Amino acid sequence: MNEAVLFPGQGAQFPGMGRDWVTAFPSAARLFERAERALGFSLRAACWDEGERVHRTDIAQPGILTTSAAIVAVLEERGLERTRSALTAGLSLGEYTALWYAGVLEFEDAVRLVRLRGEAMQAASERTPSSMTSLMGATSEQAEALAAVGRTQGICALANLNAPGQIVLSGELAALDAAEAAAPQHGVKRAVRLSVAGGFHSECMRSASEQLERALAEVTLRAPRIPFVSNVTASPLRDPDEIKQALARQVCAPVLWERSMRYTLDSGIDAVLEPGPGNVLCGLMRRIAKDAGGQVVSLRGVERPDDLEVPA
Repeated sequence: MNEAVLFPGQGAQFPGMGRDWVTAFPSAARLFERAERALGFSLRAACWDEGERVHRTDIAQPGILTTSAAIVAVLEERGLERTRSALTAGLSLGEYTALWYAGVLEFEDAVRLVRLRGEAMQAASERTPSSMTSLMGATSEQAEALAAVGRTQGICALANLNAPGQIVLSGELAALDAAEAAAPQHGVKRAVRLSVAGGFHSECMRSASEQLERALAEVTLRAPRIPFVSNVTASPLRDPDEIKQALARQVCAPVLWERSMRYTLDSGIDAVLEPGPGNVLCGLMRRIAKDAGGQVVSLRGVERPDDLEVPA
């Protein structure tokens, strides 16, 4: 079986994420302890005990990564061998988890980078009032036409091309207002403003991209031990310097998830494992595979300890 291991991005978080894993498995608890030593604060308290704080960009990002890594640690105890995975990828933030999984990043470096990334994105959002809008059922051509309308009022760009009919715009508030108002004229029946801190994956995040680029220059990356498919290129990257450049670009660049998953299917993948909060990526893969005329043999999300009993 050729299995792709995929990691979720921001939006998968929820209050209490990871607690059931830490309670049940010492290996998961150790991952959270390592994250907290690297960060210098209690990630468990931030994710479990402080209400809606988990949804802050600078908490959600290290929290999701650590929860995914903790689940992987448990799966490894049960026989998962990373080097036998056919490839790995992650949606936006999830790329850092995928790079850790592929042996490119040390865990502590990954946690610190995503904390900084979250802080920088939060600061950029506060500097430039912005947001994101989901275009329900839109084609890429319709989405680009609406982005052009938005650009007459400010920054506006395609941010996420996740699956057929699932495209997200990002930009300044006035620009999104204009794009949403024009949606019916372009055949898009629903344009839904998302509850996010700012206009991720657009030029609204330029300051965050520059800050992340400086931080990445200080971190050692290794060549992946398994193929790593980039959001920015929708193809594998192996050179550590190219990976650094793509990670810095990714904050402002569109997430080419559908193209990345079509590459994955064309590579002969017949199974998907999604360790982490939620099972959004399995759902997207189901839609992409159906649209491509193919079929993934196995789609397995591992979000709760009970999911360990679900056969691959």
